[in-house]
Amino acid sequence: MILTMDEIVNAICLHTAERKQIRPTDVQVELSWDEETGYSAEVWAQGRSQYLVESNMIEAILRYLYSEYNIRAYREQVTLDLDEEITAHVDVEVEQAY
Repeated sequence: MILTMDEIVNAICLHTAERKQIRPTDVQVELSWDEETGYSAEVWAQGRSQYLVESNMIEAILRYLYSEYNIRAYREQVTLDLDEEITAHVDVEVEQAY
């Protein structure tokens, strides 16, 4: 299963909104990749900015997989990839995840 960059952004918005008890539409996210720091996301919510590192992004993706697709995945099953855009590859069989 592959999550698009938009789905990763949605996952981070939902995760941040739930943690801060605000609406997901009140959260803005910008994904990035750097040779030195790897994958990261800058998140704006409630007038403040914070950076998420790859492990935080994967945590948001795992919660998103469960809430939106009813898929329980583990950190080891999620890898971020950069081609034209940042995507998340999830190593699960969708048919088996109920």
